[in-house]
Amino acid sequence: MDMFAGCGGISLGFLTAGFTPVACVESDPWAARSHGANFGPRALGGDRPAHHVPRDATIDDAASVFADLGLAGPPEDQIDVLVGGPPCQAFARVGRAKLREQAYRRNEVTADHAFLVDGRVSLWQRYVHFIRATKPVALLMENVPDILNHGGSNVAELVSRSLAEEGYTVAYTLLNAAWYGVPQTRERMILIGYHRATGVTPQFPLPTHHVDLPPGYTASKNTARRVILKEGAEHHRWIADPPRFVSPATKASAALADLPPLYALDLLAAGQLSRGVKDPSEPVNYVSNKPTTPYSQLMREWPGFASKTTTGHVFRYLPRDYKIFAEIESGWEYPEVHAYVERKIETWLSQRRLRGLSTDAHSPDVRDYVAKWRIPYDPTKFPNKWWKLDANKPVRTLMAHLGKDSYSHIHYDSSQARTITVREAARLQSFPDGFVFKGSMNPAFRQIGNAVPPLFAYAIAMGMRENLKAPSVPDMRITLLRLPHSHIATTEGTR
Repeated sequence: MDMFAGCGGISLGFLTAGFTPVACVESDPWAARSHGANFGPRALGGDRPAHHVPRDATIDDAASVFADLGLAGPPEDQIDVLVGGPPCQAFARVGRAKLREQAYRRNEVTADHAFLVDGRVSLWQRYVHFIRATKPVALLMENVPDILNHGGSNVAELVSRSLAEEGYTVAYTLLNAAWYGVPQTRERMILIGYHRATGVTPQFPLPTHHVDLPPGYTASKNTARRVILKEGAEHHRWIADPPRFVSPATKASAALADLPPLYALDLLAAGQLSRGVKDPSEPVNYVSNKPTTPYSQLMREWPGFASKTTTGHVFRYLPRDYKIFAEIESGWEYPEVHAYVERKIETWLSQRRLRGLSTDAHSPDVRDYVAKWRIPYDPTKFPNKWWKLDANKPVRTLMAHLGKDSYSHIHYDSSQARTITVREAARLQSFPDGFVFKGSMNPAFRQIGNAVPPLFAYAIAMGMRENLKAPSVPDMRITLLRLPHSHIATTEGTR
């Protein structure tokens, strides 16, 4: 059972590792439809409308969910594993800042404690409630690193203590998705537990890929570690960064291989781009008959989701900014982009001045040129608003904000001069090309940004299989991703 399932990143990882999806709880209607479309046929009871229904974890309970799906018998007899990631916005620093500001303005609480007014903070208690009702053999919880330091509290430790009271042996740590082949430096708290009756001690999958993380990730991790050490968290386990002898991290260029290029400036000039709703379900052909990188092979041949074509290769209509995307360099952030554009405007004005032309701001030529190029956002308030991918590195964390704009992930190919497409975002999140997203472009982006990378979830699920001594299954990381067998050790101490 997948709690707070979204479109199904964890579900896909566990399905591929040999677990059977039985039910999900997801309140967002589009994400619930996506989950039902991809997993309904594989769930007990088949592809029926009940598998597509949005459900509210604060209202529904295990008995009502199972009854709605036609599963008879006590809730504790229905599932072996419960997984999920309670919504993370309230735990993330960005979410906390917004909640503080809103509550402070309403004079509800002091600014320092405003985050406590958000019900999302206590959704982990609903997660524990469902565990209490279903009594699974094993469990998994995923969340942002800031859950380790939320308003001065280590919520992951609170969850662990609650689960220990329910009879589970629990451990949690910080893992990065890039360590497991995902082309994205996505840091997450992972909590694993087993019922004490199993006698199993939680272990975490050893990293299969090495990546040099940006300074911000290291600083965040060290801060979390200081909080943990200060509080003496008994359930925390520290996983060291992977050694260099494992496989190198997946590059953005390898991740997006075989998808057709989309040249925004050419399409705009030809009148083939327009504002409005875009349909991510339209089929798209590859540029090669066979996969050209191991990662693109995984995306095209993922078990159960293999595809001869794909969908969702649509991007945002941003006519002012395509020409800017074409000129900025990989790795630039908004302050650098803003400064570049301002220099460009000043250079143009200087050239006019030398030719004896007017540089008055009210002159039509000057007014039009400045309006054509100037970016209206304050560079001190939006330091990370724009970012151009580096073709030779994993990308930054994809977030739900992709559903509002995609400036955080501008394509590395200057000739394409655009933000990433829905399918490219899915690739960077490790969703295979046969995975479908319901809804228009914005809901699809939001679903992808909210998801747990399936390849990341797969590594965890394979480790849990080994912990539980379940029968072995073929490892697609060897057969499709072409990792050496020696680089894959599913749990600590087995390499």
